[in-house]
Amino acid sequence: MLPAVTLRRLPFVQLPILLFAAFPLVALVARDEPMFPAFETGVATLHVGDRSVPLEYSSTAAGVLVALQPLTAHLGGSLEVGPMREYHRLELGDGAFLFGPSSLTLSVGTEIIDLSQAPTMGGLGIQVPLDLLKETYGRQLAYEFRWEGRSRTLTVLRQPVREITVSLDTVQVQGVTTLVFEFGQQPRYRIRRVSGGVEVEMVGDSLRPVERRAFSPDRLVRGVRMAGPSIAIQLAPQAVAEEYTLDSPFRLVFDIHRSDVPVAPPTGLPAATERLPRRDSEIETIVVDPGHGGTDTGARGPAGSLEKDLTLLLARNLKRRLEARLPVRVVLTRDGDEELPLDSRSSIANQHKASLFVSIHLNSTPRGDAQGAETYFLSLEASDERAAAAAQAENASLSAEGPGEGEGDPLHDLRLILWDLAQTHHLAESQRLAALIQEELNLTLSLRNRGVKQAPFRVLMGAAMPAVLVELGFLTDRDEEQRLNDPEYRGELTDTLVRAIVRYRATMAAQTAEALP
Repeated sequence: MLPAVTLRRLPFVQLPILLFAAFPLVALVARDEPMFPAFETGVATLHVGDRSVPLEYSSTAAGVLVALQPLTAHLGGSLEVGPMREYHRLELGDGAFLFGPSSLTLSVGTEIIDLSQAPTMGGLGIQVPLDLLKETYGRQLAYEFRWEGRSRTLTVLRQPVREITVSLDTVQVQGVTTLVFEFGQQPRYRIRRVSGGVEVEMVGDSLRPVERRAFSPDRLVRGVRMAGPSIAIQLAPQAVAEEYTLDSPFRLVFDIHRSDVPVAPPTGLPAATERLPRRDSEIETIVVDPGHGGTDTGARGPAGSLEKDLTLLLARNLKRRLEARLPVRVVLTRDGDEELPLDSRSSIANQHKASLFVSIHLNSTPRGDAQGAETYFLSLEASDERAAAAAQAENASLSAEGPGEGEGDPLHDLRLILWDLAQTHHLAESQRLAALIQEELNLTLSLRNRGVKQAPFRVLMGAAMPAVLVELGFLTDRDEEQRLNDPEYRGELTDTLVRAIVRYRATMAAQTAEALP
């Protein structure tokens, strides 16, 4: 018999008073309006095996949304509803998925997944898009969902078994053993902590190991077995494993170290980039970085406006408004027309033990007619050609690198990898913040959505905290240049960034409160 659904409300936890001090914050966190208006609502049919049950649904321009409660009742799982419905938590096996009304993202562990449209509230509870079902029940229980629009039916099937290649690379640095499992395609899996080690159990998939080099046991890892539906990692006593994922190609990475020894930053990082102890829900210092400066002018508008001047005005405005809204200290990497190396900017954030690093820039294009805002977080591989070009342009700033460390130099490439590893531990939070900033820019200012992207921006490398780079417009477009020179419009831009950071703070505080006993 399939397990019955458990639908309950979480106890109203006492979040920090500042989160509820003003009504606008509550409205931001718990907005229930859908991103796309529904042009059809009704009752469909859910087919699970030989059973057929009613299923509430809505249709929008972005696709169909279906009620989640009947699915949890027939497929299993536990659905929890947070205070004021600002978030929902779906537990399936050992996986916990966090999502909410009007949010275009789904969180699981340190991973953040973009959704085709935001869930919304219906008469029988929350309604979710089909890709959310794919990322939850599909990933955890190997279910497949087929929607038939004409008959208004949703059929649930078991997915076919796939054979996926997997290979293992190993790196030992400063008392840490890193295991990198690279898959031929993204697998469906769950991770289990067992006595003496860790198991990665495939869900509806089978593994075909591809040997690159033989694994050699060391003082932390006694053995690794990859066979059939699972990967087994046998750990030495006192060893613990922390995992995260990387994309393009999909890799599952385990950092293994002694339980009584914290993970140190990789060799080659400046001393200022050591990871600093902090509580993720507490944002005490925020470092804002006005892009460019000095002889490095950045982009130039058709009327002669310089990126370095406008980013400084935006950063000063953001500092004032953040400190007026939140009990934080905001530090600018430069407060004048100084020339500042890119590496020094993230180092300043590390030295101030910052909890967030926000680098402000303005975009450019040779055509001069592009418009819109883009938000980036760090990756060694750009998400598209446009992102790669943007990173290349920003990385060409003066004093970006020392002598002999240009692109293609082996030392330069090694340092890039080490910088990337330092930021990887904050990847999920960086992506979460970037998504909130982009969402606020799109909704509030009706800017063209150029999306959240990844790129190897040198200014973000080495930041030991969540870090994003925001391109707040195309200075090379005449209309956007004129708007960016308007103090009122710059105020709207900075207010948008403030709202996104407030939402991020509320989200992290809610997660911390949820974890309390």
